Amino acid sequence: HCNFEFDLCGWKQDENDDFDWHLRTSSTAKLGTGPATDHTLQEPSGHYIFIKSSFFQLPGHKARISSPVLSRRNKNCKVCEGVIIAGTKNIIFYYHMYGAHIGSLIIYQRTTLKHEKILLNLTGNQGNFWQRKALTLSGDGDEDFQVVFEGIAGKGPKDGIALDDLTFSREC
Repeated sequence: HCNFEFDLCGWKQDENDDFDWHLRTSSTAKLGTGPATDHTLQEPSGHYIFIKSSFFQLPGHKARISSPVLSRRNKNCKVCEGVIIAGTKNIIFYYHMYGAHIGSLIIYQRTTLKHEKILLNLTGNQGNFWQRKALTLSGDGDEDFQVVFEGIAGKGPKDGIALDDLTFSREC
């Protein structure tokens, strides 16, 4: 579980992208950019990670952050809270995507051999509030893997994408 209150908790910035996700609070943000509070504490002083469109990022530029490596050998990674259920969710996270010219948020499952499978693709304004999403990690293959969050810059200088409370099921 990572709530970003102290650090990135082992999540790493990808080297082959155009810019980085930044750890920040709403109290340090400029007015009109990003959420009013984080998701964890529901306070302006709470932390989350964020990308925003700006003069430094052209539309289409990408920022990627990846999870620690998860072992495919752990067969229970498709189990949630000890109960085997079809369609079990292995990763839960909260996102905030607000703005008229917002870009995209794409979540991948990436193997150690760099094969990427899209788990979710969100584009455009999703509303000025935190939303919860739960995803199932695919069980095919024997390779270890990571989950990658890719934010793609849009056209609006005040538009941004925020992530908070990234949680893998205990069995992962």
